[in-house]
Amino acid sequence: MLSDAVPANTGPANTGPANTGPANTGLADTGPANPGTGAGFALTSNGLTKRFGNGQLAVDRIDLAVPSGSVYGFLGPNGSGKTTTIRMLLGLIRPTAGSHAMLGMPMPDRQTAALPLVGSLVEGPGFYPHLSGRANLARLDAADRTANRATAPARINAALDRVGLLAAADKRYKAYSLGMKQRLSIATSLLRPRQLVILDEPTNGLDPQGTREVRALIREIAADGTSVFVSSHLLAEVEQVCTHVGVMRAGRLVYQGPLSQLRGQAGLLVRTPKPELAAHVLRELGIAGVRQAGQEVTAELGEMLPEVICERLVLAGVPVAGLETPRRSLEDEFVELTGEGFDVD
Repeated sequence: MLSDAVPANTGPANTGPANTGPANTGLADTGPANPGTGAGFALTSNGLTKRFGNGQLAVDRIDLAVPSGSVYGFLGPNGSGKTTTIRMLLGLIRPTAGSHAMLGMPMPDRQTAALPLVGSLVEGPGFYPHLSGRANLARLDAADRTANRATAPARINAALDRVGLLAAADKRYKAYSLGMKQRLSIATSLLRPRQLVILDEPTNGLDPQGTREVRALIREIAADGTSVFVSSHLLAEVEQVCTHVGVMRAGRLVYQGPLSQLRGQAGLLVRTPKPELAAHVLRELGIAGVRQAGQEVTAELGEMLPEVICERLVLAGVPVAGLETPRRSLEDEFVELTGEGFDVD
């Protein structure tokens, strides 16, 4: 329904108690939230919880901390509580407990000031198939009581141009490709300047070309300094566009932090017919965790560049047949965190 999916600035809603500080940015289950003013964070929550009337605990005391200017991937299997969390953040449903803030402003106390600065796409707006892309955006913009009617044509053109649809603005929606339809959906969140854009599964159901189009658009939005909060169950989407991630499992936030931190420290693998000498050289270089197995030597990469290590090995008389810096895959990390598999395409 359109009422569940229009951009967040279409009207205020009561979301529960206010929150004024960022949450813990490390492992979500390791400690209480860190109180503060919310400065430097696009989104924060403290103990945000949703229990439905049938007793289902959909979201269980999560402490979000989304840095300003980041592309934050909200990752988890289907049914892990991602959409319910987004609905609470936008005021579409009331939380059972906890509090949250947007752009440093406690909700719902400052929702009138905050929501016009936030664009959102939740499950896609209901477009009219017989109307053009431009006409559909005009109808949605007209539903926004805070929008300036005099600037509507210019703003609509700007949003269409931003998502690469200005040339197809007068084509009927039903003639759009899947990627074009999703880009038009994202355009609804860009009808006004935004400091934060929230996208719920923006590539869901798209073909590879449409997925690439949406990924490119997310990068462009972020490049302009807009914070982007994007939920997904697709590893490739998160890995290619996100700077930070939060991982949900059965309603709980089981990890939160930079994507690079989740992937962990790179290792070092050296293949050589002289493993004893290689191991000795690595230890002399101060590299930790040196282990030898057959003609392979493994260690922790640390801060030293792999090309420097390779040079030192060769200068010491070690014939290097191969040198790699393997990391655990994101899929391995997520399966360990959630106990479930993820889609990787």
